[in-house]
Amino acid sequence: MAKLYFRYGAMNSGKSTALIQVAHNYEERGMHVLLIKPSIDTKGADTVVSRIGVSRPVDLLVPAGMDIYQVLEEASKKTALSCVLADEAQFFTPDQIDQLFRVAVTLNIPVICYGLRSDFQMKGFPGSTRLLELAHSIEELKTICSCGKKAMINARLVNGEYVFEGAQVAIDGEASVEYRSVCPECYFRLRSEHQRKVHKA
Repeated sequence: MAKLYFRYGAMNSGKSTALIQVAHNYEERGMHVLLIKPSIDTKGADTVVSRIGVSRPVDLLVPAGMDIYQVLEEASKKTALSCVLADEAQFFTPDQIDQLFRVAVTLNIPVICYGLRSDFQMKGFPGSTRLLELAHSIEELKTICSCGKKAMINARLVNGEYVFEGAQVAIDGEASVEYRSVCPECYFRLRSEHQRKVHKA
């Protein structure tokens, strides 16, 4: 039986780079892979974009209402799929994660999901939470904070200022939004500094 994998990490931990490398490894051996990502992730449009400059077109952009199992079942009838690779998996719905789990179990196709575990408020994304519940294998991809400690949290900046409230989904690079990976100690320090500024205002 194939497995559902969840490889998570904070921003800048090399998730997209790892996905592109895995795709290359399969194809170098003559195997066929299918790359998918949620259509809500507009960064890079229909491309997986790594921060180190490598990129690769996706085969399928997935809207929230799509039945991924049904689509991949049909695709597998036309071409033998050796692996499904999913970028920005935190943005899939819980039902779609269930569908990816079913792809691995009933179609016997490995599914490797890359994404964030939690948002800028340290709350789990619904898709990631479901992956943590279902994945056969869970692996953390690590990165470091500017202070040198392990980064675990994706701090959000808007117009260069850290923010700690707002919608869960705000795409990096749009509407002056950016993210920095920080350790828990730096996160709480930044949040305290933000609260002091708000109270002074």
